[in-house]
Amino acid sequence: MAWRPGLLCCLFLSLSLATVARAATRRYNWEISYQFVHSDCVRKLAVTINGQTPGPTIRATQGDTVEVKVKNLLLTENTAIHWHGIRQIGTPWADGTEGVTQCPIQPGDTFTYRFVVDRPGTYMYHAHYGMQRSGGLNGMIVVQAAKGGKDAEPFAYDGEHDVLLNDWWHKSTYEQATGLASVPIGWVGEPQALLINGRGRFVNCSTMAAGACNATHPECATPVFAVVPGKTYRFRIASVTSLSALNFEIEGHQMTVVEADGHYVKPFVVKNLNIYSGETYSVLIKADQDPNRNYWLASNVVSRKPGTATGTAILSYYGGRSSPRRPPPTTPPTGPAWNDTAYRFNQSVATVAHPAHAVPPPPRADRTILLLNTQNKIDGRIKWALNNVSFELPHTPYLVAMTRGLLGAFDQRPPPETYAHQGYDIYGVQKNTAATVSNGLYRLQFGSVVDVVLQNANMLAPNSSETHPWHLHGHDFWVVGYGMGRFDPAKDPENFNLENPAFKNTVAVHPYGWTALRFKADNPGVWAFHCHIEAHFFMGMGIVFEEGVERVGQLPPEIMGCGATKH
Repeated sequence: MAWRPGLLCCLFLSLSLATVARAATRRYNWEISYQFVHSDCVRKLAVTINGQTPGPTIRATQGDTVEVKVKNLLLTENTAIHWHGIRQIGTPWADGTEGVTQCPIQPGDTFTYRFVVDRPGTYMYHAHYGMQRSGGLNGMIVVQAAKGGKDAEPFAYDGEHDVLLNDWWHKSTYEQATGLASVPIGWVGEPQALLINGRGRFVNCSTMAAGACNATHPECATPVFAVVPGKTYRFRIASVTSLSALNFEIEGHQMTVVEADGHYVKPFVVKNLNIYSGETYSVLIKADQDPNRNYWLASNVVSRKPGTATGTAILSYYGGRSSPRRPPPTTPPTGPAWNDTAYRFNQSVATVAHPAHAVPPPPRADRTILLLNTQNKIDGRIKWALNNVSFELPHTPYLVAMTRGLLGAFDQRPPPETYAHQGYDIYGVQKNTAATVSNGLYRLQFGSVVDVVLQNANMLAPNSSETHPWHLHGHDFWVVGYGMGRFDPAKDPENFNLENPAFKNTVAVHPYGWTALRFKADNPGVWAFHCHIEAHFFMGMGIVFEEGVERVGQLPPEIMGCGATKH
């Protein structure tokens, strides 16, 4: 199947004529299939692209068109792929979100995603069907700045490396999903390993049955990143984890953060970087340490009590006396205390726009949506809810239903825009007995400015609140505020950062805290906004926005064929 392109004039007008003249089409042919892999030395059935996980890195230049022909060879399972961080201006049907922008790609079928990468930066792609992201269907997208354009990098470096961070389970995605939907719940548990570029090590390999774990398998060999003494390197780091918030460190080398989610930030120096699922960063390091020994790259779980060993890779200097694969002489760094919320909160606040690239947000919002994030029991099942509404995907994609007038395909009642915040105890265990399940959505006036405040609270267990990374499809947003405790709509907006807020597509809401973001509803389509922890979205932690859907061009018929669009 292939889609008919819509009008992209609004996008191309935003690019210089020189950029458009140099634009190319980057074509990829992918086959999605189950294959046995040994990512952490344990033999496991994984969802792969052309037989590998992670999938190939998509490389393009700003203004290029990316065309990915996806053939689903999973035989008994649908699929869909989301291009995380790509705004899909003019191509909302290519967002790859099953139930929101398209019907899934059925077994044996082929679907071609085609979209323009209008902005340089570090991005990712991953499955957006069921829990396939956890199963291995993911990879990176690297978009270089157009030469001579206004988005040229405000920093210099001699070389670069890509780092994809992930967590890994031995259970299949079917087992995980079934457990989450069961009564009582079967939680996914902590991952068995942390992967760097698809490789890691299960520490209990020797305890497994013969043949189940092979510690010498080449697929779980420790990754090596080579550097030349005296040179400066850009490390592009993406987290595609399904559960874990991570802390990333390069032993002995300070990191200067220069990019977040495809936007340049005011440089700041860290020993280690907190990165949440769905986020991307670029850091610069100077290869100025002793070249005759190797150094660890370390990935550690934070915000949850760790039950997983440190994920590791090796930094090796060219010309040094140490073999590139020789383990460093030190113990891998374990990072900061996993429950040091203040440390992570302060790093979030420190991330602001680069002075030469800051775009101040509109001074005020036309609409404010205040979302209380709670864990609830609905019909005996543990669910997540926003303002007491737990989200579920419809059988007919919103984009199709709304452009074809199929209003019976989803709940027409909009979800609540606020909660009884005055006097609400976010630190207590609340019963929230009125919680329901719905697939209603928020309809936004096209061109309006919207504030969303995400309020974290206690879970069903006493003294428990988790970090939630929230990702908005189809947009970037200004992160105008963070806070601890209960958000006060009458006072806290006075302290919003309207001068140089970071521009992102994914942001963390810290335990017992709140995060405020602002965006313009100026991209015609229907867009998901959800927690990027895969199990949490599966359990209802998400909402959907519609804006200007009447402006969307003719939909490709290939995105239909499910729900009310069956022929």
